[in-house]
Amino acid sequence: MFNSILGSELTPVHFFICIGVAFVLGVIVALVHQKTSRSTSNFVTTLAILPMLVAMAIMLVNGNLGAGVATVGVFSLVRFRSIAGNSKSILSVFFAMAIGLAVGTGYVTFAALFTIVVSILILFLKFIKFGENKTDEKKLIILVPEDLDYTEAFDDVFGAYTNRTILEKSKTTQMGSLFELTYRINLKRNVNEKEFIDKIRVKNGNLKVSLSHPLAEEEL
Repeated sequence: MFNSILGSELTPVHFFICIGVAFVLGVIVALVHQKTSRSTSNFVTTLAILPMLVAMAIMLVNGNLGAGVATVGVFSLVRFRSIAGNSKSILSVFFAMAIGLAVGTGYVTFAALFTIVVSILILFLKFIKFGENKTDEKKLIILVPEDLDYTEAFDDVFGAYTNRTILEKSKTTQMGSLFELTYRINLKRNVNEKEFIDKIRVKNGNLKVSLSHPLAEEEL
């Protein structure tokens, strides 16, 4: 069942079977990624085509010593291009590449089963919200003038609106004219976030205030 369909010689029939299967499975990967993550049209298209390209590269060197070198090269190339992406994007890229490797070596049935199983697992984990932050912890960034003593400036606001506040980082910005303060906060239940931010703006002279989930800037 899991035997390779490729022999010592690559025939046109086997070529079109592998390329067709790689494309169909690539589309499945792209749809799963689109369902579970925010993504651009260009990236979704790339995921759909990537298994075909990897399969083609592997079929060209099938049975040769260079197959190992080609495999490492393909992985390195795509990994280099995807460094700036988030974790889900990198996962989808390697998912598509694994499918291309399996199809390129002729294991089309194995590749199809692998795609179905992994896709179901990804969708299932998304459905049960596996790993999502269950707390009300948020990331708060406040800009303050350099002459403001920020150590106690917001204590009354934090006391009224948060259960816990931790100053994680403070740094100068705008050539030293401002301080950027980064907090991890846990808001009280039923807090009006706009009201909370407005109270901070009164204290910091209406400079920038940013409130987000801790990973909002990393997961696109």
